[in-house]
Amino acid sequence: MERRGRMSEWLRRRPRSTGERTRSMSRAAAADRDALLLGAAAASFPVAPAAHPSGFSCSCDRIGCPTPGMHPVSFAWQTQATTDTEQITRWLAGQPLANFITATGTNHDVLDVPAAAGAIALRRLEAEGVQTGPVARYGADRMLFFTATRGTPADEDEWWPCELDCHPETQDEHPGLRWHCRGSYVLLPPSRLPDGSVVDWVRPPDLPLPDPLSLLAGLTDACAQVAGEEEAKQEAAGGWLSGGR
Repeated sequence: MERRGRMSEWLRRRPRSTGERTRSMSRAAAADRDALLLGAAAASFPVAPAAHPSGFSCSCDRIGCPTPGMHPVSFAWQTQATTDTEQITRWLAGQPLANFITATGTNHDVLDVPAAAGAIALRRLEAEGVQTGPVARYGADRMLFFTATRGTPADEDEWWPCELDCHPETQDEHPGLRWHCRGSYVLLPPSRLPDGSVVDWVRPPDLPLPDPLSLLAGLTDACAQVAGEEEAKQEAAGGWLSGGR
Protein backbone atom coordinates (compact mmCIF):
# COMPACT_ATOMS: atom_id res chain seq x y z
CA MET A 1 0.00 0.00 0.00
CA GLU A 2 2.88 2.38 0.86
CA ARG A 3 4.58 1.72 -2.50
CA ARG A 4 1.28 2.26 -4.31
CA GLY A 5 0.81 5.61 -2.59
CA ARG A 6 4.33 6.78 -3.45
CA MET A 7 3.97 5.79 -7.11
CA SER A 8 0.59 7.51 -7.46
CA GLU A 9 1.90 10.69 -5.81
CA TRP A 10 5.01 10.71 -8.01
CA LEU A 11 2.89 10.44 -11.16
CA ARG A 12 0.68 13.30 -10.03
CA ARG A 13 3.72 15.52 -9.51
CA ARG A 14 5.49 14.44 -12.70
CA PRO A 15 5.14 16.95 -15.57
CA ARG A 16 3.56 15.38 -18.65
CA SER A 17 4.45 16.20 -22.21
CA THR A 18 3.10 15.02 -25.55
CA GLY A 19 5.67 16.96 -27.55
CA GLU A 20 8.51 15.36 -29.46
CA ARG A 21 11.43 14.33 -27.27
CA THR A 22 14.91 15.15 -28.45
CA ARG A 23 17.29 12.33 -29.34
CA SER A 24 19.71 13.50 -26.69
CA MET A 25 17.67 12.71 -23.59
CA SER A 26 18.37 14.88 -20.58
CA ARG A 27 19.40 13.26 -17.34
CA ALA A 28 16.03 14.16 -15.80
CA ALA A 29 14.11 12.66 -18.74
CA ALA A 30 16.18 9.47 -18.53
CA ALA A 31 15.45 9.23 -14.80
CA ASP A 32 11.73 9.67 -15.49
CA ARG A 33 11.87 6.94 -18.15
CA ASP A 34 13.66 4.54 -15.82
CA ALA A 35 11.26 5.24 -12.95
CA LEU A 36 8.18 4.70 -15.13
CA LEU A 37 9.37 1.39 -16.54
CA LEU A 38 10.69 0.04 -13.26
CA GLY A 39 7.42 1.12 -11.64
CA ALA A 40 5.47 -0.85 -14.24
CA ALA A 41 7.65 -3.90 -13.61
CA ALA A 42 7.13 -3.51 -9.87
CA ALA A 43 3.39 -3.62 -10.61
CA SER A 44 4.02 -7.05 -12.23
CA PHE A 45 3.86 -5.90 -15.87
CA PRO A 46 6.45 -7.97 -17.80
CA VAL A 47 8.41 -5.67 -20.13
CA ALA A 48 10.67 -6.08 -23.15
CA PRO A 49 12.49 -3.62 -25.44
CA ALA A 50 10.75 -2.24 -28.51
CA ALA A 51 11.84 -0.25 -31.53
CA HIS A 52 11.61 3.54 -31.49
CA PRO A 53 10.77 6.18 -34.10
CA SER A 54 13.84 7.38 -35.98
CA GLY A 55 13.11 10.48 -38.00
CA PHE A 56 10.21 9.56 -40.25
CA SER A 57 11.01 5.84 -40.07
CA CYS A 58 11.77 3.12 -37.53
CA SER A 59 14.90 2.10 -35.68
CA CYS A 60 14.41 -1.47 -36.96
CA ASP A 61 15.98 -2.59 -40.25
CA ARG A 62 12.63 -3.28 -41.98
CA ILE A 63 12.26 -1.13 -45.08
CA GLY A 64 8.95 0.71 -44.98
CA CYS A 65 8.08 -0.49 -41.45
CA PRO A 66 4.30 0.13 -41.15
CA THR A 67 4.42 0.71 -37.38
CA PRO A 68 7.64 2.59 -36.60
CA GLY A 69 8.56 2.41 -32.94
CA MET A 70 5.47 0.36 -32.05
CA HIS A 71 6.74 -3.24 -32.12
CA PRO A 72 9.15 -5.40 -30.08
CA VAL A 73 12.80 -5.60 -31.09
CA SER A 74 13.02 -9.38 -30.77
CA PHE A 75 10.80 -12.06 -32.27
CA ALA A 76 11.21 -13.80 -28.90
CA TRP A 77 9.53 -10.94 -27.02
CA GLN A 78 7.04 -13.25 -25.29
CA THR A 79 9.78 -15.22 -23.54
CA GLN A 80 12.02 -12.17 -23.20
CA ALA A 81 9.45 -10.07 -21.31
CA THR A 82 10.31 -9.90 -17.61
CA THR A 83 9.77 -8.05 -14.35
CA ASP A 84 13.37 -8.66 -13.25
CA THR A 85 14.77 -5.29 -12.14
CA GLU A 86 18.40 -6.09 -12.96
CA GLN A 87 17.60 -7.16 -16.52
CA ILE A 88 15.38 -4.13 -17.14
CA THR A 89 18.07 -1.82 -15.75
CA ARG A 90 20.61 -3.32 -18.19
CA TRP A 91 18.19 -2.74 -21.10
CA LEU A 92 17.60 0.84 -20.01
CA ALA A 93 21.32 1.55 -19.81
CA GLY A 94 22.16 -0.19 -23.07
CA GLN A 95 19.20 1.07 -25.13
CA PRO A 96 18.61 4.69 -24.06
CA LEU A 97 16.24 5.47 -26.95
CA ALA A 98 14.23 2.25 -26.93
CA ASN A 99 10.50 2.09 -26.37
CA PHE A 100 9.21 -0.79 -24.21
CA ILE A 101 6.24 -3.12 -24.53
CA THR A 102 4.45 -5.18 -21.90
CA ALA A 103 3.37 -8.69 -22.81
CA THR A 104 -0.29 -9.37 -22.01
CA GLY A 105 -2.06 -12.58 -21.06
CA THR A 106 0.26 -13.65 -18.23
CA ASN A 107 -0.04 -11.10 -15.43
CA HIS A 108 -2.60 -8.78 -16.98
CA ASP A 109 -4.80 -8.10 -20.02
CA VAL A 110 -5.54 -4.79 -21.71
CA LEU A 111 -8.82 -3.45 -23.09
CA ASP A 112 -7.84 -1.01 -25.85
CA VAL A 113 -10.40 1.53 -27.11
CA PRO A 114 -10.51 4.80 -29.10
CA ALA A 115 -9.48 7.72 -26.91
CA ALA A 116 -12.87 9.47 -27.15
CA ALA A 117 -14.69 6.31 -26.06
CA GLY A 118 -12.16 5.68 -23.30
CA ALA A 119 -12.63 9.17 -21.85
CA ILE A 120 -16.43 8.75 -21.83
CA ALA A 121 -16.22 5.30 -20.24
CA LEU A 122 -13.69 6.42 -17.62
CA ARG A 123 -15.97 9.25 -16.44
CA ARG A 124 -19.03 6.99 -16.33
CA LEU A 125 -17.32 4.09 -14.60
CA GLU A 126 -15.79 6.29 -11.92
CA ALA A 127 -19.13 8.06 -11.39
CA GLU A 128 -20.68 4.63 -10.81
CA GLY A 129 -17.98 3.72 -8.30
CA VAL A 130 -16.35 1.10 -10.54
CA GLN A 131 -12.63 0.64 -9.90
CA THR A 132 -11.00 1.15 -13.29
CA GLY A 133 -7.44 0.25 -12.31
CA PRO A 134 -4.42 1.42 -14.33
CA VAL A 135 -5.23 3.40 -17.49
CA ALA A 136 -2.81 4.66 -20.15
CA ARG A 137 -3.20 6.92 -23.16
CA TYR A 138 -1.66 6.25 -26.61
CA GLY A 139 -1.17 9.82 -27.78
CA ALA A 140 -4.50 11.29 -28.90
CA ASP A 141 -5.81 8.11 -30.54
CA ARG A 142 -6.27 5.24 -28.07
CA MET A 143 -6.79 4.54 -24.38
CA LEU A 144 -5.69 1.37 -22.57
CA PHE A 145 -7.48 -0.15 -19.56
CA PHE A 146 -5.26 -2.66 -17.74
CA THR A 147 -7.18 -5.54 -16.17
CA ALA A 148 -6.72 -8.89 -14.50
CA THR A 149 -5.90 -11.56 -17.07
CA ARG A 150 -8.05 -14.34 -18.41
CA GLY A 151 -4.80 -16.29 -18.41
CA THR A 152 -5.08 -19.88 -19.58
CA PRO A 153 -8.54 -21.25 -18.75
CA ALA A 154 -8.82 -24.95 -17.94
CA ASP A 155 -11.22 -25.25 -20.86
CA GLU A 156 -9.36 -24.01 -23.96
CA ASP A 157 -12.72 -23.51 -25.71
CA GLU A 158 -13.22 -20.54 -23.38
CA TRP A 159 -10.10 -18.81 -24.68
CA TRP A 160 -9.79 -16.90 -27.92
CA PRO A 161 -6.58 -15.50 -29.41
CA CYS A 162 -5.93 -11.82 -30.08
CA GLU A 163 -4.17 -12.48 -33.37
CA LEU A 164 -5.18 -9.09 -34.74
CA ASP A 165 -3.74 -7.40 -31.67
CA CYS A 166 -0.45 -9.20 -32.19
CA HIS A 167 0.09 -7.36 -35.48
CA PRO A 168 -0.26 -3.59 -35.04
CA GLU A 169 -0.25 -3.04 -38.81
CA THR A 170 -3.83 -4.38 -38.85
CA GLN A 171 -5.12 -1.94 -36.23
CA ASP A 172 -6.60 0.53 -38.72
CA GLU A 173 -8.88 -2.26 -39.94
CA HIS A 174 -10.26 -2.79 -36.42
CA PRO A 175 -10.85 0.65 -34.91
CA GLY A 176 -13.19 -0.43 -32.07
CA LEU A 177 -12.44 -2.30 -28.86
CA ARG A 178 -9.47 -4.70 -28.83
CA TRP A 179 -8.85 -7.19 -26.06
CA HIS A 180 -5.12 -7.82 -25.66
CA CYS A 181 -4.70 -11.18 -23.93
CA ARG A 182 -2.39 -14.14 -24.47
CA GLY A 183 0.01 -13.58 -27.36
CA SER A 184 -0.39 -9.80 -27.52
CA TYR A 185 1.35 -6.67 -26.23
CA VAL A 186 1.00 -2.91 -25.83
CA LEU A 187 3.52 -0.10 -25.50
CA LEU A 188 4.26 1.20 -22.01
CA PRO A 189 4.81 4.81 -20.89
CA PRO A 190 6.86 6.78 -21.76
CA SER A 191 7.15 5.23 -25.25
CA ARG A 192 7.29 7.67 -28.16
CA LEU A 193 4.86 7.34 -31.07
CA PRO A 194 5.53 8.06 -34.76
CA ASP A 195 3.59 11.36 -34.66
CA GLY A 196 5.79 12.70 -31.85
CA SER A 197 3.27 12.10 -29.06
CA VAL A 198 3.86 9.68 -26.19
CA VAL A 199 2.21 6.92 -24.20
CA ASP A 200 1.46 8.19 -20.69
CA TRP A 201 -0.39 7.09 -17.58
CA VAL A 202 -3.86 8.49 -16.86
CA ARG A 203 -4.22 6.25 -13.78
CA PRO A 204 -1.01 4.77 -12.25
CA PRO A 205 0.13 1.17 -12.85
CA ASP A 206 0.18 0.20 -9.17
CA LEU A 207 -3.61 0.34 -8.78
CA PRO A 208 -5.40 -3.01 -8.29
CA LEU A 209 -6.29 -4.73 -11.56
CA PRO A 210 -10.07 -4.99 -12.08
CA ASP A 211 -11.92 -7.93 -13.59
CA PRO A 212 -12.17 -7.15 -17.32
CA LEU A 213 -15.87 -8.01 -17.33
CA SER A 214 -16.52 -5.18 -14.87
CA LEU A 215 -15.32 -2.69 -17.50
CA LEU A 216 -16.41 -4.39 -20.70
CA ALA A 217 -20.03 -3.20 -20.86
CA GLY A 218 -19.06 0.41 -20.14
CA LEU A 219 -16.32 0.37 -22.76
CA THR A 220 -18.44 -1.25 -25.46
CA ASP A 221 -21.30 1.20 -24.82
CA ALA A 222 -18.92 4.15 -25.11
CA CYS A 223 -17.43 2.73 -28.32
CA ALA A 224 -20.94 2.35 -29.78
CA GLN A 225 -21.81 5.92 -28.77
CA VAL A 226 -18.70 7.38 -30.41
CA ALA A 227 -19.20 5.28 -33.55
CA GLY A 228 -22.85 6.39 -33.75
CA GLU A 229 -21.92 10.06 -33.36
CA GLU A 230 -19.28 9.73 -36.07
CA GLU A 231 -21.75 8.03 -38.41
CA ALA A 232 -24.30 10.78 -37.79
CA LYS A 233 -21.70 13.44 -38.62
CA GLN A 234 -20.82 11.68 -41.85
CA GLU A 235 -24.47 11.36 -42.83
CA ALA A 236 -25.05 15.03 -42.06
CA ALA A 237 -22.04 16.02 -44.12
CA GLY A 238 -23.21 13.83 -46.98
CA GLY A 239 -26.69 15.35 -46.86
CA TRP A 240 -25.23 18.87 -46.90
CA LEU A 241 -23.11 18.04 -49.94
CA SER A 242 -26.08 16.48 -51.74
CA GLY A 243 -28.24 19.51 -50.98
CA GLY A 244 -25.57 21.82 -52.29
CA ARG A 245 -25.59 20.20 -55.69
